[in-house]
Amino acid sequence: MSQEDRGGDRIEGSVTGDVSGQVAIGKNIRQRSTVGGPLTPDERAKLDRLLAELRARVAAEAPEEQREAALERVAEVEEELASEKPDPVTLAYARQWFVKKLPGLAGAVVSLVVHPLVGKLVGAVGEGLAGHVRGRLNGD
Repeated sequence: MSQEDRGGDRIEGSVTGDVSGQVAIGKNIRQRSTVGGPLTPDERAKLDRLLAELRARVAAEAPEEQREAALERVAEVEEELASEKPDPVTLAYARQWFVKKLPGLAGAVVSLVVHPLVGKLVGAVGEGLAGHVRGRLNGD
């Protein structure tokens, strides 16, 4: 006897494409997900080291005529990552500035702004916005 013949529930599901995050198919399903949050002291120290490395590299490698502007973009990134609610749009702007103005340093900036620690901070802003901005940070 099939499920339909017995009068029970019939649940079907199909998940295709580029899926990111949780998927649930069924009855009475409860899911919880925590995205983002404050950094631990060790994580904050690591992020501070990454920022210092980026700042040093930009200071050493940016052409003199663009160095001040490049360091200003790094300072903006640092300020956002130190704030309670980092604005991911500012991070995307900094990334794009380096892509356009100093492509030789863009990889270093991208490596920082897509780092899992930054993702944790940006995720705390809200998954909808964070997902949108992750796409922008990755050049989508």
